[in-house]
Amino acid sequence: MTDHSGHRERKRRQFRHHGIDAFADHEVLELLLYYAIPRRDTNPIAHALMDRFGSLNAVLSAPVEELERVPGVGESAALLLKLVPQVYRRARTSISKNEVVLDTSERIGEFFVEQFVAQTEEVMYQLCLDAKGRLLSCRKVCEGDISSVGLNLRKIVENAILCNAVMVALAHNHPSGVALPSHEDKIATLQIRDALEAVHVRLADHIIVADDDYVSLRQEGLL
Repeated sequence: MTDHSGHRERKRRQFRHHGIDAFADHEVLELLLYYAIPRRDTNPIAHALMDRFGSLNAVLSAPVEELERVPGVGESAALLLKLVPQVYRRARTSISKNEVVLDTSERIGEFFVEQFVAQTEEVMYQLCLDAKGRLLSCRKVCEGDISSVGLNLRKIVENAILCNAVMVALAHNHPSGVALPSHEDKIATLQIRDALEAVHVRLADHIIVADDDYVSLRQEGLL
């Protein structure tokens, strides 16, 4: 117990004085797990996570149920690991609301790439923007295949009206790692465009994200 306490204190001091760049990936997990596993040596657990998933990003992207399969990782530790990328996404959204104008496909695409960090399931997000492209809100519209978007047209339109949006930008991810738009993506985009135009809101873009890459359907000529 004393040895663990001393080791933890040294690691905390190391982080305080040198930041995260002074740590190997498994040491980042080790440090993080201190706050969910107070009375065990978290170094072997961190190594086990890296061995099972292969990288720090893969650990933070893994479903809670898969994380809990690693010996020593209980529900609290698994939820903490899932919390990290989601806090990051929320922080980036709050910065964007105050500082970033999303008035081009490039800016919208880069924003959405960050939103999908560590996201392993297919989901769709909606940005509501004012006339200058300033962010009014960012909301998850749905989870699952894009073919179900017809069921969410009303939600997309309602979000735009509630925010007094002039423009809307949408994005969904392809967990397969290929950002190319499918036929279903194109059909859904046109359905959404027409539904928004009925309430005098413009669909600025529909972005498809895969890993660190994205495709803009506006740049593809669909909008």
